[in-house]
Amino acid sequence: MKHRCTADVVEDLRSGGHLVVCDELVDGHLEIAEIQRRVFSRGGPAVLFSNVKETRFPCVSNLFGSLEQARYLFRDTLEDVRRMIELKIDPQELIRRPWRYWKSPLSGFHTIPKKTSRGPVIANECRLSDLPKVQSWPDDGGPFITLPQVLSADPDHPNSLMHVNLGMYRVQLQGNSYLTDQEVGLHYQIHRGIGVHHQRAMELELPLNVTITVGGSPAMTLGAVMPLPEGLSELIFAGALSGRRIRMIVSPNRAPIYADADFAISGTIVQSETKPEGPFGDHLGYYSLQHDFPVMRVKKVWHRKNAIWPFTVVGRPPQEDTTFGELIHELTGPIIPTVIPGIKGVHAVDAAGVHPLLLAIGSERYMPFAKTPSPAELLTQANAILGNGQLSLAKYLMILNHGDVPQLNIEDINAFVVALLERIDWRRDLHFQTRTTIDTLDYSGDGMNQGSKVVMAAVGPRRRELPVACEHLRLPEGFKDARLVLPGVLAVTAPKWTGNTNDASSARQFCAAFTDTDPINQFPWITLVEDASFAAANLNNWLWTTFTRSNPAVDIDGIGASTVARHWGCRGSLVVDARPKSHHAPPLIEDPDVSRKVDALASRGGAISRWI
Repeated sequence: MKHRCTADVVEDLRSGGHLVVCDELVDGHLEIAEIQRRVFSRGGPAVLFSNVKETRFPCVSNLFGSLEQARYLFRDTLEDVRRMIELKIDPQELIRRPWRYWKSPLSGFHTIPKKTSRGPVIANECRLSDLPKVQSWPDDGGPFITLPQVLSADPDHPNSLMHVNLGMYRVQLQGNSYLTDQEVGLHYQIHRGIGVHHQRAMELELPLNVTITVGGSPAMTLGAVMPLPEGLSELIFAGALSGRRIRMIVSPNRAPIYADADFAISGTIVQSETKPEGPFGDHLGYYSLQHDFPVMRVKKVWHRKNAIWPFTVVGRPPQEDTTFGELIHELTGPIIPTVIPGIKGVHAVDAAGVHPLLLAIGSERYMPFAKTPSPAELLTQANAILGNGQLSLAKYLMILNHGDVPQLNIEDINAFVVALLERIDWRRDLHFQTRTTIDTLDYSGDGMNQGSKVVMAAVGPRRRELPVACEHLRLPEGFKDARLVLPGVLAVTAPKWTGNTNDASSARQFCAAFTDTDPINQFPWITLVEDASFAAANLNNWLWTTFTRSNPAVDIDGIGASTVARHWGCRGSLVVDARPKSHHAPPLIEDPDVSRKVDALASRGGAISRWI
């Protein structure tokens, strides 16, 4: 199915049994976001909201509600895209197996973006205030576009579609000090392509031309978030995935406009002008706080006939954007070993907020004859991972040697952590980077984009048996309720963090209460939390609590700790302080009045009721 617009997508999903329609009058302020979260959590289909307050446009969410549904949308093109990526990895495959690729996307021009002077998206003009105002969380700074396709023109090549950057950077439509119908906030983070264009425009003392489009082919949405190999244009990828060339409206003095989108906002970013943007409930499960980000001055807003507004809701994973990650991994997983020699696979852990925890399997080949192996090549590979695009945002990187765990599935997080803890030597195998960059949305560090990283590299045979019960453990005064999370891992309820480094509730005081021969050291990993029953209730709770609430260089301690030749390690248990702290962002909590309103909607019956 070659979708031109969101209406095509809606009808395709409807015919395939992947759509439910909500005809009830609903509010874009919090209500439809809560409905979306409930539908996704219940494994529901896409939802078309035909009657939304304060806008004449219908809205649709959960387009990528499951991996099965995403595969359905791209059922006619996924195999072609896989072949295109295969050729990008190894062009010699075209010579070895020409029959496999003779109809691939690279065999013709149908993936190259096409210039045009007109398109359905510019059929009608409107104002920013006419667009749907979807606000997902109570303390958000206002309504946001959550599935934007942000197109920026390269200042050095303003007329070249092959130099256009397509990215998904959140857009605040109203609120704060934005001038109504004249300005929007454009939040982009480090390691994003638009930053290169913005920097160059500032050097040339020119405004940066930007177009924000919404809707059209879902291939453009996926293209906007796809971490593509260098040299492969997002527009070419989107063309391959959509099964047709992406048409771009090109005219002087503005960024290209995606011709088949449902909506388009055209404008400029002026030099270094910024305004406060946010807060915004984000994918780590907390609010990203208000910070200064670029402001876009809006010149024109258009929409096509019968336009539909697609949106998503982010929050503590899993959410709909989890499916993006799954599909991206499915398509690009084979690329990683070609980019970083020796790496067999990487897995960004969605439940931990994606960037806070990255798992990797590498190859330890430097000294196969060594009788007492220690990490060597794994550290080279770990450094390569932390120097590679968005992988560099990883805060905790756990890496194992493929030769030690040849059958391990990297996506089996429980098994991976157990394998690491069975082998790791905390005296030797922790490698910190301090005062470095972390994800913009991660507030566990010292400031925006500021924090630390740790590599945990384990090589060799099992060095310990992991306990599977935690009875009769002695805990220091003020600590209680030690609970087993998984073999070898404890969650312990700790006193509330006060910010006083001399407070008896600190992780250092916890560690000082034990020697490295105490029984608690049977557990190589201990996480200090505000509520051990919550953290130990399931693996996802522990992952989210541990890795979103800790800054490695500050919050990791250990029993029997010492520093030798500036290398820190510990002889006993590793202890991670994952209590909430005053500099952390607040967690996302639904508005109880809106929750009751959605409960009442469910009680009235109708097509949507079974999913909420």
